[in-house]
Amino acid sequence: MLYYLFEYLENQFSFPGASVFQFITFRAASAFILSLLISSIFGKRIISFLQRQQVGESIRDLGLEGQIQKAGTPTMGGVIIILATLIPALLLAKLDNIYIILLVITTLWMGLIGFLDDYIKVFKKDKAGLHGKFKVLGQVGLGIIVGSMLYFNDGVTIKEQLPKEQQIENKQGKRVVFGDAHKSTKTTVPFFKNNELEYSKAFSFLGDEYEKYGWIVFIFITVFIVTGISNGANLTDGIDGLAAGSSAIIVITLALFAWVSGNIIFADYLDVMYIPNSGEMTVFILAFAGALIGFLWYNTYPAQIFMGDTGSLTIGGIIAVIAISIRKELLLPILAGIFVIENISVIIQVFWFKYTKKKFGIGRRVFKMAPLHHHYQKIGYHESKIVVRFWVIGILLAVLAIVTLKLR
Repeated sequence: MLYYLFEYLENQFSFPGASVFQFITFRAASAFILSLLISSIFGKRIISFLQRQQVGESIRDLGLEGQIQKAGTPTMGGVIIILATLIPALLLAKLDNIYIILLVITTLWMGLIGFLDDYIKVFKKDKAGLHGKFKVLGQVGLGIIVGSMLYFNDGVTIKEQLPKEQQIENKQGKRVVFGDAHKSTKTTVPFFKNNELEYSKAFSFLGDEYEKYGWIVFIFITVFIVTGISNGANLTDGIDGLAAGSSAIIVITLALFAWVSGNIIFADYLDVMYIPNSGEMTVFILAFAGALIGFLWYNTYPAQIFMGDTGSLTIGGIIAVIAISIRKELLLPILAGIFVIENISVIIQVFWFKYTKKKFGIGRRVFKMAPLHHHYQKIGYHESKIVVRFWVIGILLAVLAIVTLKLR
């Protein structure tokens, strides 16, 4: 909203300093600071409100050290993250940008699913929360909406680099490196020299018109990633500060990728896919990062508040949509490796337990407890040590992800 206000002031009255709002970097930095202030300052008031409403976490005794002491800690703290993200984003981002619209929809959609789950747990006293099939249905529904909008909306395009012999100078004397904007289902594959994959080629066996079926694969991939990453974030939210801290590392890295992908100069220099208008996402992403870091102030050990599914499902959904929008979804197994490992640990544990129970009559376990962070708790590590070490791994994975810009 402020973007349009200052644009009007500049055009109509040549208002001093109004032009600074044209720069994504200024608005993104402002969004980060504002969200950090909102989440850290107003977070305390929201925690007090939740305590008065007795919105406390019900703890199942899983035999983990310090677990029982956490009973009654306010949950549904994801509301802090959502508010601290949306307020700066709505104030400072271009609201007619398709990518910003998608991220706002994702935040509200996943936030609502998570809120319903937490509401049932807290107020209906049903520890199971929202039935799993409804969660999955909501995640699949969001994936279909996001995939369809990214594929069919005219505002979502890419520009590809022209061959050297076709790169000419325009009337302003600037070298024309990229061709015209066009629709595409191409994505980026890390570590490969020609690091682009065309999803529509999955239907190449259908003949020359195979490209028109590309939307099927693209939407399927979108649904899979949205579901997988949101569940991964949900599983990671098991000990104080783990999900919020790991997510902040991922999100800040995605902000860099979004800015580079939407900047024609750096896209040319780094030889990455140029996605017009995608740089605007940097404003939203840094607002999201500020909200996570501000929330972390109250969520580190010993936590004064838990984010609940309201936060964790929202976090996973936003990260997935950002990655898909900037065509970096195949980088998520590296960048969001913490989420992926947590997911895989649960899958392995459940599969092996069922398999051995069927074969030997007694279920056996690979880990002492899943997800993986609970395994280390069972071994005897303090949760603060587990969290910091997971953060260190997350930073290393983020650096590796950034290196893929040139390492091919």
